[in-house]
Amino acid sequence: MGLRARFLSTAAAWFALVAATLIVAPLMLRERMPDPVAMHWGPSGAPDRSMSFTASLLFEVGMWVLIGGGACVAALVNATTLRRRASRMALGALLGGTGLFFLGLQAVTLAANLDAPDWRQAGHLGWTALLAVAGLVLGGWLGGLAARPGPDDQPERAAATSRRFPLRPGQRAVWVSSVRSGLLAAIGGSVLAVGTGLAVVALVGGDGMLWTPAVITLLAGLVAVTFSSVRVQVTEEGVVLFYGPLRLPRKRIPIAKVERAWSEELFPSNVGGWGIRGLPGAVTVMLRGGECLVIGYVSGGRLAVSIDDAENGAALLNTLVARASTGPGAR
Repeated sequence: MGLRARFLSTAAAWFALVAATLIVAPLMLRERMPDPVAMHWGPSGAPDRSMSFTASLLFEVGMWVLIGGGACVAALVNATTLRRRASRMALGALLGGTGLFFLGLQAVTLAANLDAPDWRQAGHLGWTALLAVAGLVLGGWLGGLAARPGPDDQPERAAATSRRFPLRPGQRAVWVSSVRSGLLAAIGGSVLAVGTGLAVVALVGGDGMLWTPAVITLLAGLVAVTFSSVRVQVTEEGVVLFYGPLRLPRKRIPIAKVERAWSEELFPSNVGGWGIRGLPGAVTVMLRGGECLVIGYVSGGRLAVSIDDAENGAALLNTLVARASTGPGAR
């Protein structure tokens, strides 16, 4: 069985398994569920919206069919999509992440409505709401890893000759560039403000049910602000990525792990959207479309960062890699 057939058969089996679970689980608990069922919870954790049992079932299954089925169809009709490892991993992450997300969401919803005489008396949502988020992250990671094995057909532009930067023997050089997404920073700041407001109300008003949405909102805002900017530094020791206004966290790539670097035009449509996309070994930091610094690892993976003056950064990095491979203690 070829790579494409294996991917499609595995994706179809996973799609069918999730769809069957989303249908069978609610039907098995039908007699213990109110009708309508609670489907939305407010900031206090109490249910505030309902939907008929049949409509809720069709909604959950329909969303999975739209997303999971769409990913399967995309892989079926476009054979070239599966030839690139990054594309396979993106589809695998989408199927795995959304599949476990919907299963987790359904589990939380069923547990809250179970044995409730009326939807208004459904259980409050606390930290269990994070089950769906955990499923999204874990499923995306596992799905990407499962789709990783196999060949990786790189586009011609990525195979261009790696340029070098002229340096005299013993001459030292450093390259630094940065990029910032004003939109993501604004969104993150707004979310942080909302989370702070909820925390203040919970603290002053004594409403303990507000702490859960406050913490979740604060964490989401902090993540958005942190990854709204990136600064890249190339030195003889390797590459360092500094995230956020505080330049934390940091990602270090030793020079010994770099095989070569190049500049490549990439856009959100090429990598699956904005932000940090992909999985370990095939990551793209996409804060603005256009010129990107792409670093190829000795292990075969790659890291792409949307950054200004990427061509000169790649040229200097190639020079430093060549110097490290021929100097004392070369790999």
